[in-house]
Amino acid sequence: MTLLRQASLDVALVDPKHQNVPATKLDVLTERISSLVAEGHRSLVFSQFTRFLGAARQRLEAAGISCSYLDGTTRDRAAVIDGFKNGGNQVFLISLKAGGFGLNLTEADYCLLLDPWWNPAAENQAVDRTHRIGQTRNVMVYRMVAKDTIEEKVMALQARKAELFSSVLDGGEFASAQFTAADIKSLLE
Repeated sequence: MTLLRQASLDVALVDPKHQNVPATKLDVLTERISSLVAEGHRSLVFSQFTRFLGAARQRLEAAGISCSYLDGTTRDRAAVIDGFKNGGNQVFLISLKAGGFGLNLTEADYCLLLDPWWNPAAENQAVDRTHRIGQTRNVMVYRMVAKDTIEEKVMALQARKAELFSSVLDGGEFASAQFTAADIKSLLE
């Protein structure tokens, strides 16, 4: 399933021999970020796949957009964060695991999620980096989901998971929203 999810982002992640196949998400991301930067906005960009974040960084920098970048290999986390907060970079690329805690990034007013995560709470936590005390602007969130791919199916399962959570909190029937073997099988169809 991970390979299918990576192929939804960029087939070169699955097999480097497809390096010349256009990565539509990178095209759309570059276009969107270029517009946001031109309008003076600051953006957080999240993915759980660090190789894809690296490709996004290369594409954005090739377009003349300087970026801050944070993943699990980042050595001076505080300096990178400061580079976005106080520096000239209007874009901060962040991996899910590296950005999962301790970040308060109210300087951003846009948040782009490049791939859907199994756990909707993880997505909410990523978006919450900008929704902190001190945020004075509206924050726009984009979830980039490739049509007719496993990503759409992940989003459907997220909706079911949210329904389950809501059902439990509202005192509803827990069993009515359980995942079934058919739900999991549908991901691979």
